[in-house]
Amino acid sequence: MEQANNTGLRYFVLKGISDVPQMQVPIFLLVLLIYLTTLAFNVTILLLVCLDHRLHTPMYFFLNNLSILDICCSTISLHKVLISFILGDKTISFFSCFTQVYLFLSFTSDELLILTAMSYDRYVAICNPLRYHVVMNYKMCSLLACVCWVLGFLDLLPCLLELSSFTCYTSMEINHYFCDLLPIVKLSCNDTTALELYIIIEGILIATFIPLTLTIISYTYIIGTILRIQSATGRRKAFYTCSSHLTVVTLLYATLSYQYFRPTALISMGSNKLSSLINTVIVPVLNPVIYSLKNKDVIAAYKRYLSCFETKL
Repeated sequence: MEQANNTGLRYFVLKGISDVPQMQVPIFLLVLLIYLTTLAFNVTILLLVCLDHRLHTPMYFFLNNLSILDICCSTISLHKVLISFILGDKTISFFSCFTQVYLFLSFTSDELLILTAMSYDRYVAICNPLRYHVVMNYKMCSLLACVCWVLGFLDLLPCLLELSSFTCYTSMEINHYFCDLLPIVKLSCNDTTALELYIIIEGILIATFIPLTLTIISYTYIIGTILRIQSATGRRKAFYTCSSHLTVVTLLYATLSYQYFRPTALISMGSNKLSSLINTVIVPVLNPVIYSLKNKDVIAAYKRYLSCFETKL
């Protein structure tokens, strides 16, 4: 297969979601519809939390951060699909490609950390309710959010530096619809041992295992506290307050585990595209739906502002 290097060509070619010409228009329309739906749902959450003083609580503060990250993940991964259809250009420069890899993985890492912070918030709310507003004050929430955002971007810098040092590729065509890490690693004819080791150590052990462990610890205490509640109504109400978060956590970790945490030799590009679609298209649109459908406060805020809007009309 023809090899290419960074000293000659300066771009990759994204193969896209499907090679079938007849599928290009339906795929474009479907991706556009889902992307606009993702924007609409998450922007609605952002506006409701900002405008309704009843939602000015730590849980919704972190939910705002999660909505921003969902918008960022969808935009960074899907914008090239939409632009390439409109302009007919599937090429992407090395710089843009590596930037896309870095931003997407950083936003994903940020999302795992924000979900971990949300699990701590639920732990304090259920296990120590009398001190909830003292512990989870605005300063504490802001500090946790800042730490999550900064760590998410810092821990991917070594990966970006190693990736940008590659000089040889077996092909310039990436069998994907955006620049993801694993398809690029599979294309490189450089020694990828160091990068794959970093993916295992940082990606699995640090960026994923530690947040997951902290989340499990929080929910171990939460479940223990819920089981000690004597009334069935109290237990049901306590579980209801964390069910949305638990659903989102399970969904995200399941898709990420299938997408990234398999040996690269066992990963087919078809299955990787499918798992990426679930992670970048389905999850961001489901998160606000899950929080809306399972949250009486959000539904009540939406009805209040909808009724106000209808009254003005």
